[in-house]
Amino acid sequence: MQQEYSEQGFWDKLKGFALKAGREVVENALLLYYAAKRENTPKWAKTAIFGALAYFISPLDAIADLTPIVGFSDDLGALAAALAMVSMYIDDSVHAEAASTLNRWFGD
Repeated sequence: MQQEYSEQGFWDKLKGFALKAGREVVENALLLYYAAKRENTPKWAKTAIFGALAYFISPLDAIADLTPIVGFSDDLGALAAALAMVSMYIDDSVHAEAASTLNRWFGD
């Protein structure tokens, strides 16, 4: 089965599982998403980002995501690895956008 990233799939999964996934998973996903939206993020970095986000929204581990505590640990690992690879493209504006969305969803 081919894994593909879609913006709608990203937002559907993120909104549907935000509370279960927890703030850290959501924050990492948002940082990657907003970094990928920047024009100056190079293609190789966007490829790494979209690969991690495709894994995150993939239905292949949907059952595991329903498992308390450990269900999102694989997602967190994939997102964290991508963040480490592209951290130089996550600037203050990306952090601000992610923080704004987090605050709307989780509060301060």
